[in-house]
Amino acid sequence: MTDAIASKPSVSPSCHPLENPSSLGKWFIPLFGVVLIGGLGYVGYALANDLSVASSVPWALLGLALLIALGFEFVNGFHDTANAVATVIYTRSMPAELAVVWSGFFNFLGVLLSSGAVAFGILALLPVELILQVGSGSGLAMVFALLIAAIIWNLGTWYLGLPSSSSHTLIGSIIGVGLANQFLAPQGTATSGVDWSQASNIGLSLLISPLIGFGLAAILLLIMKVLVRNKALYEEPKGNKPPPLWIRSLLIFTCTGVSFAHGSNDGQKGMGLIMLILIGLVPTAFALNRTPDAQYLHAYEQASTNVETALQKYVKPGVMVTDTRAEVADAVRNKTWNDTTTLALQRFIHASSEQISKFPTLEAVPTSLVGNIRNDVYLIGEALKLIDKNKLLPMQGADLDAVKAYHQAVDNATKFIPLWVKVAVALALGLGTMVGWKRIVVTVGEKIGKTHLTYGQGASAEVVAMVTIGAADHFGLPVSTTHVLSSGVAGTMAANGSGLQWSTVRNMLLAWVLTLPASIGIAFVLYVALRQIF
Repeated sequence: MTDAIASKPSVSPSCHPLENPSSLGKWFIPLFGVVLIGGLGYVGYALANDLSVASSVPWALLGLALLIALGFEFVNGFHDTANAVATVIYTRSMPAELAVVWSGFFNFLGVLLSSGAVAFGILALLPVELILQVGSGSGLAMVFALLIAAIIWNLGTWYLGLPSSSSHTLIGSIIGVGLANQFLAPQGTATSGVDWSQASNIGLSLLISPLIGFGLAAILLLIMKVLVRNKALYEEPKGNKPPPLWIRSLLIFTCTGVSFAHGSNDGQKGMGLIMLILIGLVPTAFALNRTPDAQYLHAYEQASTNVETALQKYVKPGVMVTDTRAEVADAVRNKTWNDTTTLALQRFIHASSEQISKFPTLEAVPTSLVGNIRNDVYLIGEALKLIDKNKLLPMQGADLDAVKAYHQAVDNATKFIPLWVKVAVALALGLGTMVGWKRIVVTVGEKIGKTHLTYGQGASAEVVAMVTIGAADHFGLPVSTTHVLSSGVAGTMAANGSGLQWSTVRNMLLAWVLTLPASIGIAFVLYVALRQIF
């Protein structure tokens, strides 16, 4: 894998874009330092405030877990975000130092303004019983195994300067944990492993996104050549001269968009993992969303009543159920549905809502009941997913609307991300961007094509990456910034007839192919080992 790293750059050392200093960058670094100090102060204050309601806090384990989770985002920052700045640096649109700080800042904003949909889409890959028992030894082993496995592979590929995907790595780690969970289960025990339907959807988005990046960037460059007949846009930059103002503005805009979209998409993975840690180690403080509006429980109870009425229409006469929770859990674990499941879910929802209705707000729920209520509500949400997503119980019209409304209310109670978690992830991602960016930037900027990156190529690759990642975030799908942008650069090189450095392309493809099995294997071994420790 090292021959691509050893190849000679196609940029003249006398005017190398990485050696183009900027006095503006010196102002951004102190500014980010102020943001970092202020952000850390806020995170510490908000975390202490949230933990004040906890009955007990395993400080050492919590600190270690949060450090590893934020370490994953830090590595993600300098591994993935470097792709966003490569084009503006190598087209002389922005000095390297300023571009990196600029990108780090907009990664920061992207995380803060993200929706959370990607975070819980990733977590849906995990075995349900591990999420329900995240505070147990197996749950803690799960969190540590997948985090450490992802960091190990990311650091390895970064050291070699290979644009490998953090999303790809994390998903492989989750699959490895799921397979290990099945492997360790006693024979005959009903234990869920990987949610392969969810894995196939996510895998498809990861597979298609680089193909989209390659194809659309190539097409966009060809269209640009027809519509914009300016030879300077398709030639190697001369010295340190920046591109024309309009193309420079476009490149900076798309770099900003890619950085923001990367923060919004990739940053959510760290958020989801931190929430697993918090729910597992301090369930009394984080298992339920204690900050919805005052009318939330009233709306929740009404949605519960509506869905109970809807389910009653589908209950078959003569059906009996003894253990409603076990029946619902079995349906969720095996992704199956039968007549007993319908009755069990209706009664389980009724019992859960009856328990919650005793309290005026979620904040008033006694700490001793928080964990159990959270698990019941989460399990109901996963069962509802079998109806409104998987269509295992055919429903239409008002009945399906009632299911969707109650599903949303359930998710509001269990799938939430406190603001301080977003701030902590944003700081780690932004800081990581500004620390270890250079290796990946050199690969993308110098070693994919045989010629220097032109203004037109940089603009085409960045526009496609920004739109693709933004669309994926909107639909709650994780995609790889690395794959989309580096494949976009390769597409423009092919369309321009510039030629590709096949040693680099081969190594990138090799890293792409090996990432999944390698991260699965590392996570599998780590989970098995950590189960013996926790």
